[in-house]
Amino acid sequence: MRQNRVARPLWIPAFGGMVGIGRQEARAPALAEPQRAPYVRRNMPPDRPTAQQRPDAGFRTLGRFLPFLWPKAAPAMRARVVIALLLVLASKAVTLLMPFAYKGAIDRMAGHVSPAVGLAMALVVAYAGARFGGVLFDNMRNGIFERVGQDAGRRLAVLVFRHLHDLSLRFHLERRTGAVTKVVERGTKSIDTMLYFLLFNIGPTVIELSAVCIIFLVKFGPGLVAATVVMVGLYIAFTRSVTDWRTKVRREMTEFDTRATARAVDSLLNYETVKYFNAEDREARRYGKAVQAYADAATKNEVSLAMLNIGQSFITNVMMAGAMAYTVWGWSRHMFTTGDVVLVNTLLSQLFRPLDMLGMVYREIRQGLIDMEAMFRLVDTPQEVEDRPGAPPLHVSSGHVRFENVVFGYEGKREILHGIDIDIPAGTTCAVVGPSGAGKSTLARLLYRFYNLDGGRILIDGQDISQISQDSLRRAIGIVPQDTVLFNDTIGYNIAYGRDDALPEDVVAAAKGAAIDGFIASLPQGYDSEVGERGLKLSGGEKQRVAIARTLLKDPPVLILDEATSALDSRTEAEIQSTLKAVSARRTTLVIAHRLSTIADADQIIVLEGGRIAERGTHAELIRRDRLYAEMWNRQAAEQEEALAAE
Repeated sequence: MRQNRVARPLWIPAFGGMVGIGRQEARAPALAEPQRAPYVRRNMPPDRPTAQQRPDAGFRTLGRFLPFLWPKAAPAMRARVVIALLLVLASKAVTLLMPFAYKGAIDRMAGHVSPAVGLAMALVVAYAGARFGGVLFDNMRNGIFERVGQDAGRRLAVLVFRHLHDLSLRFHLERRTGAVTKVVERGTKSIDTMLYFLLFNIGPTVIELSAVCIIFLVKFGPGLVAATVVMVGLYIAFTRSVTDWRTKVRREMTEFDTRATARAVDSLLNYETVKYFNAEDREARRYGKAVQAYADAATKNEVSLAMLNIGQSFITNVMMAGAMAYTVWGWSRHMFTTGDVVLVNTLLSQLFRPLDMLGMVYREIRQGLIDMEAMFRLVDTPQEVEDRPGAPPLHVSSGHVRFENVVFGYEGKREILHGIDIDIPAGTTCAVVGPSGAGKSTLARLLYRFYNLDGGRILIDGQDISQISQDSLRRAIGIVPQDTVLFNDTIGYNIAYGRDDALPEDVVAAAKGAAIDGFIASLPQGYDSEVGERGLKLSGGEKQRVAIARTLLKDPPVLILDEATSALDSRTEAEIQSTLKAVSARRTTLVIAHRLSTIADADQIIVLEGGRIAERGTHAELIRRDRLYAEMWNRQAAEQEEALAAE
């Protein structure tokens, strides 16, 4: 067996405990056990389905995966599969001939005839050549088939990755990133192992067992065949029953493995929060408990493995002893030669070598199919927001945006927006203000069509956005979000992300427009400077300016500014406000703001309260009314005066 067949876990070495089900099992992580989720979220599949959930999951999953293994548009891959299978047959043929060469050499040596020495030596050389041939064909097979398995895994992984991006924002908000990546990791990592065992272990073992039974029938009679079949059947039944029992132990171990991984990923993603609350020791204790639970379960798993190994060894040695005793008895009666004793021993040794790993093979195939089923369940998760068949692209002529009686709620009947009507003429700026939780940012998400409306509609230049393609819609909209998250790459890459075909000079121009070019010039590596994971190497203001530059580079006809300058100091805010004002002059702009001073010159201001429009008008009109907006304005003015006085 190839030593690199069992994949290691994603990133935590401690999770690679001693697991397995065969006498020659490797140390490997729990790759394939179903996870019992504490609850199933609405419209979401469980993180890992158990074997009991889908009795036919293995066959259905295998049926879905076979097209990846036998691609229609890739004849070269098909040829590799055929060649690999031919090499399997060649390897098995050589392996079965090897004991006969060994037998012939022993018989010549036992005859005590001098002229037979040369022939015996030739048979010994043939035996060694057959052993080498078996290794040669096996490794040629592995090398040829590796490209097939890797290509199938690649295409399936890309399919899942693309589908995850197609799923709604609700899906990603309700699922832990660590748990989702674990499902995908287990599914893709199980492909290579499962294919290897199915094609190069189970299949050849069945061929070899059939050939051994035929040889025994011809040379030693039906008695030895019957005994071989009975003992192999007993071996398989014992291995399967104990493996099924061990599955419960492994399931518990894998569940703790998943919990520990999710706990670690979640904690590291919230690195700043941990620091804010001095919670390093608390997180270490929680992680330590999770790893300790995994260690205890892994110990139970190892004990059960020992019990399985003992039982398997007992059955194989009883079979070997019985078969050898029978051939020795036949030799004493001149029914068999000395070489026949060696022949039986060699054939059974070769037969039981793959059977020694039967427990691991059975578990890896069974659980590999379940892991792939879990991954296919992600693929089968329906898209909450889908384009209707033949949806046309959005044609933006002026950028007139209108919300008509928009009703929306994130969960069930709990509405966030109650009949919102907003009209934003082309080229104008509409600001939306209000207390936290009023539904301001929800308007931006709905305009991007991250969710389907519960009622009403949203129009751009008279076109209902639910009737046009999402791709064209999102190409026409640019956003500077309140919480800017950057890719763990260079500043230049993050700015250029705004447009796929952006040239270096376009990136520089966008950086100047966002007033970040001076900061970039001060860095030793300039635009090639790494920003760190989620942009943690940059300050909040610097990250937000990168986001502004990225959107300026996109140059969309409709612009959303979601607290776009909230993380900036007063001087930088003034600089960017002038830039944003110039940019907004020829765009339809929706501004979501908390700081009212930044939107005082908006063409219209919408005041939301409790998901409803409380007021609307210009800054001057709202101040004259002396209601909610005026109260918010006066409060912020007083806070600013207090801050200035404190300085």
